[in-house]
Amino acid sequence: MASQSRNNKILLDLVQQPGNNLCADCAASEPDWASYTLGVFVCLNCSGLHRNLSTVSKVKSIRLDFWDDSLVQFMQERGNSSARAIFEKCVPAFYYRPNHDDCMVLKEQWIRAKYERREFTGGQNEFLQTYTLDLFTSTLWKKGKDKKQYLRRIFQLSQKDFTLRYFTKEDSKVAKTVISMKDLNAYFQPEKMGHVHGLQISYLEDERTRNLFVYHESGQVIVAFFNAIRATRFAYLLKKHPTLQHSDLIHQITKHSLKEGYMEKTGPTQREPFKKRWFTLCSVTRKLLYFKSPLDATDLGGVFIGSQDHGYTVSESSGRCTRSGRWHCGITLETPSRQFVFMCEQEQERREWMEAFGKVISQPMTPEDYASTMMLFQKKQCRTSQIKKAFLQPTLSLFSYR
Repeated sequence: MASQSRNNKILLDLVQQPGNNLCADCAASEPDWASYTLGVFVCLNCSGLHRNLSTVSKVKSIRLDFWDDSLVQFMQERGNSSARAIFEKCVPAFYYRPNHDDCMVLKEQWIRAKYERREFTGGQNEFLQTYTLDLFTSTLWKKGKDKKQYLRRIFQLSQKDFTLRYFTKEDSKVAKTVISMKDLNAYFQPEKMGHVHGLQISYLEDERTRNLFVYHESGQVIVAFFNAIRATRFAYLLKKHPTLQHSDLIHQITKHSLKEGYMEKTGPTQREPFKKRWFTLCSVTRKLLYFKSPLDATDLGGVFIGSQDHGYTVSESSGRCTRSGRWHCGITLETPSRQFVFMCEQEQERREWMEAFGKVISQPMTPEDYASTMMLFQKKQCRTSQIKKAFLQPTLSLFSYR
């Protein structure tokens, strides 16, 4: 006869073991739920997603629910590590494995891919094969460049020439835009876009950052498109860096912003009025870009942030000596070419931005970072020369447009 207290204690001991002490699906710490049909320990959030797979997974609390001896024995025999060897046996290197702080659609589709569709258990799997097709096609809703409405567009990923194309009509022969995998990035932005399946695609166009905002009503479709982007970009990186290990390339496939949000900024003389702008900071590219609003198609400018060893520092600023706007929690970013002053609305936001800037500045610069710095310097010199010829005041920003 099952003893609830004894079985709950066994489960609590099991969940402390290596492998079981993190959620099997998102790696959140201290999972206190378990799927007794799959034999995995999961966190509260993922347990809710497992409930949507009622024919595959059934969950119980390891602290509050009653457990039969047979179920406890199954959990002892299985556990997260053994389950991972079954359900994650053949996960491709490019496939995105969500963390606990990722958006819901990524976690839901990861769970469905593992346990419902069994995409990674080995053998010939039609779902896995679609990600690496020479031509992957998906119809999505895309936000207009200058308008708010979303329009149906056909997107095509090619692993032959490593490009992403989109067409305005199904029978279009010529693509509206052809995007190289070289500088492409994609990541989910549900809150920013106001849609649970919102995906942002960024790339360089005429040395400016161009953003596309897309979504699909189906979580499976939009996540499949995202992983197809990652598969195509991973193939591009493998060809570009044939001697590097897969583990060295994975973090380069796609990347999240380290910090995003509104700040106020002033001009290069710090006598200009402060203007409210949307900023995004990426720790991989070391770029702080700013936009007029969060869903702008093109950036207004930006700053490359090097390391402390190269003269980059960040500190608090009172803003008393500048023509500050409505906000007064100031930040001063020192670069070799210029001092930047930003204002945050709240002290908490200033602390978060200071921490984000500090993380980037504390990172040693890579050979790619040095190459980016040299490229930006050459562009600045070229631009300054052109402006001087036109008898205008030379720009002081590293690569600021307005």
